[in-house]
Amino acid sequence: MGRYLDLLKNTNEKNLASLDLVVMAALDLFSSDLSVKIPDFDFKKPVIVGSGNAKNTSKILYENRDVYYADENNYKEIISMPGVDGVVIFSASGGKHAPIVAQYAKEKKLRVKLVTCNENNETNKIIGVENIIVTPRNLEPYTYNTSTYMGWIIAKTKENPKEISDYIEQQLKTKIDIDFTKYNSFLFVIPNKFANIAPLIEVKFIELFGRNIARDVKTFEEMKHAVTVVPNPKELCIRFGKQDIYLSGDIIDIELPDFLGLAGFMAVSYYIVGVLQNQFPPYFKNHIENYISYLNKSDFGKNIKIIV
Repeated sequence: MGRYLDLLKNTNEKNLASLDLVVMAALDLFSSDLSVKIPDFDFKKPVIVGSGNAKNTSKILYENRDVYYADENNYKEIISMPGVDGVVIFSASGGKHAPIVAQYAKEKKLRVKLVTCNENNETNKIIGVENIIVTPRNLEPYTYNTSTYMGWIIAKTKENPKEISDYIEQQLKTKIDIDFTKYNSFLFVIPNKFANIAPLIEVKFIELFGRNIARDVKTFEEMKHAVTVVPNPKELCIRFGKQDIYLSGDIIDIELPDFLGLAGFMAVSYYIVGVLQNQFPPYFKNHIENYISYLNKSDFGKNIKIIV
């Protein structure tokens, strides 16, 4: 067991882990267990359903495939489209919208599969355990979903988690050893090949900081479209690569190793967000208990805990 896994196990609801620790613990987990596999389901035209970053991750897994994507807003319309022959739900918890979507798909006489990290989930009784794929994960604070989605991406990219961990330890940590609180907004400029990670980063900013910190995540190609017309002297750009961009504020350049793929870039970007989390007020940690209490009052969120 890796040392970060040990550190994560010593956290609790009153002493929640920050995202940077959770990233390193996830890399520890997959360094010792590379068994994550997501089968190639035998559907000709499936609907891939997920909420938030589960949907964003599924787009990575099914990139360049002939599939429909849906979420909690439009699953009924998409599932009802002509030619659909199956539904694959991606849900780390297997709860919340997953059983609702599964029930609707079953009513439409469609086969349903669930990819989840929780074997004791609410969807089991609807589609049967034989239709559920359970992948490894660590216990993490609610919404972090780092080992969950990272494991799914590694299942596709086959990256080496130890290489990623070593890069963060030996190079990235030193590069970002600065006072981030001098800034009130952050712009991540990322290589075009990592465009599918951008929404994951943005969701993580929203979950951890709300509207207290401004953020943007853009590829180098997207930067050509008037992103930085309006300057902010308290904005920091974190640029992953050295292509020229129009910017009046401060820039940190992060050199990425050639071996880094989508899972590695997820780890690197999440790690940086975790460092920011440690330096700014603990917005998430101060408010997550009240939020979970609110969710627990409804059937939709009755079983949700602070650490999942």
